[in-house]
Amino acid sequence: MFALIAALVFIGSFLLAAGTILGMLLAYHDKMVAALTFAPIPQEAPVYRMRISRRRAAPATHKAAPAFRTAALAA
Repeated sequence: MFALIAALVFIGSFLLAAGTILGMLLAYHDKMVAALTFAPIPQEAPVYRMRISRRRAAPATHKAAPAFRTAALAA
């Protein structure tokens, strides 16, 4: 008698699990197919264009006296 009840519980739980799995497959079939056939949109690698500009020194309007002349006069 115990074996019969155990077998019925086992078969019942197996059928319940199989029914749940089958129900989920039917409910989410469209989403699973869409996910498996999804092809991502190809994106180009970003190209960074940087312009390097160096500021030039402005030309001097007056000439500075060399430092060695003042040192020579001081000695």
